[in-house]
Amino acid sequence: MSDPARPERIDFSAFEAALRRQAAEQSQAARTPIVPTALAAGARLTEVELAWIEKQLEHWIRFGRIAQDRILTRKTRVVSFRPGTVFAFVRWASNDYGTISSRIDIVRAVAAGDSYTTLPFVRPGGDILLHIDGWPKVNQVLAAIDAVEAAGVDPCDTAPDHWRHVHNRIAAGHQPRAYTMERHKAWLRRKEIEG
Repeated sequence: MSDPARPERIDFSAFEAALRRQAAEQSQAARTPIVPTALAAGARLTEVELAWIEKQLEHWIRFGRIAQDRILTRKTRVVSFRPGTVFAFVRWASNDYGTISSRIDIVRAVAAGDSYTTLPFVRPGGDILLHIDGWPKVNQVLAAIDAVEAAGVDPCDTAPDHWRHVHNRIAAGHQPRAYTMERHKAWLRRKEIEG
């Protein structure tokens, strides 16, 4: 008896042809050099979600070289930074009675595979060089950033050790030392020597 649901001979020719075609595509792909794409580069970027709700919630970037900017809604957007980029992320929130939180973080974006510290609204996270809470102290950090700019140095290029120094001095209740052009030149030479 022959059952139509169970043929006596199964034809594997189409399956074999598909396997040959797949093997040919794989060998062609192995010979073709890999060209980086924007999508592949985007996978390694550090993303920061910014929000602006008038008199309630404000997240903004004080400085940093933005590699990519996506607008999600009228009140939110996502900015991305390349690995090694230093940026300042300010967060402020209030309610009917006034400011409830005020924070600033100076962060160095990390490369894929590097260790990092998580931070709200920052994906995946970063190397936190400075973390300050409270408006009076945040105001001091903003003044330190202004002083770096007044010295003729882009805050993005400032030595990471300076931001750690500012964090420690403000946390201890002291005034941070000024970042001078001489100190910046020394940092650039050190960076050049380290390769």
